[in-house]
Amino acid sequence: MVKGNVCFKESAVLDAAHQGDIKGALGTVRVADFAKRATWGTRIRTLLAIMGPGLIVMVGDNDAGGVSTYAQAGQNYGTSLLWVLLLLIPVLIVCQEMAVRLGLVTGVGHARLIFERFGKFWGMFSVGDLFVLNFLTIVTEFIGISMAMSYFGVSAYISVPAFALILILVTLTGSFRKWETFMFVCVAANFVAIPLAFLSHPHIGPIVHDTFIPSVQGGLNSNAMLLIIGMVGTTVAPWQLFFQQSNVIDKRLTPRWMRYEQMDTTIGAFVVVIGAAALIIATAFAFHGTKVEGQFVDAATVAHQLRHAIGRVSGDLFAIALLNASIIGAGAVTLSTSYAFGDVFNMKHSLHRKWSDAKGFYSIYAAIVLVAAGIVLIPHAPLGLMTILVQVLAGVLLPSATAFLLLLCNDKAILGPWVNKAWQNVLGSVIVGVLTMLSLILAATTMFPQWNVNLIAEVLAGVLVVGLVAVGVFQVRKRGTKKEIVQEELDRWTWRMPPLKNLPKAMPSRASAIGMLTLRGYLVVAVLLLVVKAVELTLGH
Repeated sequence: MVKGNVCFKESAVLDAAHQGDIKGALGTVRVADFAKRATWGTRIRTLLAIMGPGLIVMVGDNDAGGVSTYAQAGQNYGTSLLWVLLLLIPVLIVCQEMAVRLGLVTGVGHARLIFERFGKFWGMFSVGDLFVLNFLTIVTEFIGISMAMSYFGVSAYISVPAFALILILVTLTGSFRKWETFMFVCVAANFVAIPLAFLSHPHIGPIVHDTFIPSVQGGLNSNAMLLIIGMVGTTVAPWQLFFQQSNVIDKRLTPRWMRYEQMDTTIGAFVVVIGAAALIIATAFAFHGTKVEGQFVDAATVAHQLRHAIGRVSGDLFAIALLNASIIGAGAVTLSTSYAFGDVFNMKHSLHRKWSDAKGFYSIYAAIVLVAAGIVLIPHAPLGLMTILVQVLAGVLLPSATAFLLLLCNDKAILGPWVNKAWQNVLGSVIVGVLTMLSLILAATTMFPQWNVNLIAEVLAGVLVVGLVAVGVFQVRKRGTKKEIVQEELDRWTWRMPPLKNLPKAMPSRASAIGMLTLRGYLVVAVLLLVVKAVELTLGH
């Protein structure tokens, strides 16, 4: 098919609703619009129309668990952990940029690609673990809604069902633009953390110092190490990969808009870190020198403590921040699950479709929201146990999610000229390696609290360095010729993955086969240990 001077081949897009005009909350780009964006005005208007998936996925990760974690960091360690957030910016950008590339070039969701390239076992595993982890996460979001509204004197039996219904109704409008507009309101509400930070009367000196010079108030110990890991874990989550890859497809973006969506993702990374930093600053200065300094309990308690320490407005703003974070987190995490099921089981799965045209897709979304909300309302439900399991399960599953991401981004059959360059593989391997190491520490120390965190970190760091050196050597030897690179640059803006039925069979290398076998063994052992720990916690040991 030829449009203007651009030739498009048949693509693998699974749902016809994923093709057509881009209808964003802040503008529209017609499918036949091939005009060059020659001025800054046209570029900004195009960016506004395309912007959305990156902002939403990033701010959605500052969910109920994120607000709680950042408040704990500020209350217990002051501003000394701000440097962790600075380091997370490139981590977020690199990981989500790979998901963006996969979505725009393939037109197929993350779970479906895993099915096609790694087989049914890993495909079912990816969908299964996504469902379990996302469901537990959504439960914690409704716990956050309950806490926030209880601060304002509203019973959970009113607030939880009400917001569950709001989430369902907003999603079932049959309009991508209306859904995205609602999520943009939540993104805007994320900035209430900034005036909250100013109300705590912060001092610029410690903030600048602790942002750029790594330190830990009171020294590095096991508790501080686990909180640092928790900050990383609440900022980089497996659901993000599934959500953004599917959401850019649902927004009808193609490789032509790659740079705009990369900018959307980059802006989102800074927005989420600014919000997180504001929460740390607010609790750090509000509680400094008070009797509650270093005595974090939970997010609901923080709201009341802020009200007592620096005034009613600060407590109200923190409760609003918690409520907003819970809403956008619940909406995005639930949608990532519905997208995955629709993609894998060939259901119509687009926010552009009406209820009558995509009943399975919307039914899955509504069922997950209603059941998760219902669990929060069960008297004496083990909500604390679920919160712990979310953190640990995310740590256990992060290695598999990031490993699949890197492998898919090196698969020429699906990405063609858009596969990772050598430097991207090296940088991605460093990030994935560090995330995996931290996730292993979190999982191990949560299940076995008596283990020495620092010793585990030193051993894993040594293994990581050896592995990264091997990756670097391999990438140097693998570099293509200059002629091949030039040809790829000429093709990349018009290249789309062919239909799934036309893909050549995946031929894993010996190294990747060994890696996948190792990953399977790790997951079996880790999940078994997690089950044992869950049983122990349930029995009260």
